[in-house]
Amino acid sequence: MSWVANVMISIDAADSANAEVLSAWLRTDAPRHADREGRGVGSLEPLTSPETHRWGGWKNPECEVWAGALNHADLDALKQRVFEMQWREPNLVQLLVMDQEEGFFRIWMIRGGKLRQFAPLEPNEDDDGFYQSW
Repeated sequence: MSWVANVMISIDAADSANAEVLSAWLRTDAPRHADREGRGVGSLEPLTSPETHRWGGWKNPECEVWAGALNHADLDALKQRVFEMQWREPNLVQLLVMDQEEGFFRIWMIRGGKLRQFAPLEPNEDDDGFYQSW
């Protein structure tokens, strides 16, 4: 059985090498959520590179976005890893995470020396009336 988390990270082009390092860590060394012995949960791939141009529109974006579907990822470890990395432009890092049973991405950014969540905390998927029935 798998447990999937959708992850995207938006960065400045100056931080491409860091995104590659993060992806390699996810592929080989990232801890799994419930499996203390297991390592490796997937990887991130660039969505906005001029070579692949998976982004809509006629122009190339002016940021880099990397994305992946991670399996059994320890998301707290991922957030900590992103926070501890030596980003050239830390104020431009945006980590978007949507865990298996969540309905929207949570956005994390580095501000004031901390990794802080900026997406709304309320309402969330567990609140009555969150999902509309038609």
